[in-house]
Amino acid sequence: MVVALEYKNVYNKLYNIGGLNMKKAFTLAEVLVTLGIIGVVSAMTVPTLMQNYQRQSYVTQLHKVYNEISQAVVSYQTERNAVNLTEAGLSSTAAVQNWLKTYMRTVSECDNTGVPCFAESYKTMAGVTVTESYMDFTPKSYVLPSGAAIRPLYSKDGNKLINVCIDINGQQGPNILGRDLFFMAIYNNGTIDTYVASSTDTPLSEEVRDKASVMWKPFADILNDNWEMTY
Repeated sequence: MVVALEYKNVYNKLYNIGGLNMKKAFTLAEVLVTLGIIGVVSAMTVPTLMQNYQRQSYVTQLHKVYNEISQAVVSYQTERNAVNLTEAGLSSTAAVQNWLKTYMRTVSECDNTGVPCFAESYKTMAGVTVTESYMDFTPKSYVLPSGAAIRPLYSKDGNKLINVCIDINGQQGPNILGRDLFFMAIYNNGTIDTYVASSTDTPLSEEVRDKASVMWKPFADILNDNWEMTY
């Protein structure tokens, strides 16, 4: 009895060492089903992941331009020891253009049409061609080293002094308002925000930003969502 039990133990050890005590392998059908499930899940999730990545890329580029403008505003006002931008001298389109060229690096500039700094045409996310009056490119446009195009326009309305049109990647696509095309406003106190008519106190509240018109709404939404593109 003891000998038989010992023999069984030795046999079991040799069986395991030889690799014979293996679990049953997956069948081809099981592998194909698993791969099919993985393919379906990937088809459902990868496009969403790519869209989220692209949105974040747009926001990152926009935030970079925003920071450059903000630094230029602060430097301009500080060097003149002024209490606001009007006192510092930003009181005309020519003054605004001189400010931008002096305090922001540019690699080229465009007259009249904005081309080739900007694309020839833009659309909204609904596919409608952008034809709003403040797409006016009569003032000069500029290209920054990052490739972003910027058009500053002196357009005083209360505390708002400057309309800034930005294409974060210049002529490159998609050339869509709210994706790579944005509008922001520079206020007399140096604040950079969206624009809502008759607004006086800046930075604007979330409730006021929600009232922004179509052209200003994308930047308003990004600010309200803490620099996230959730639309």
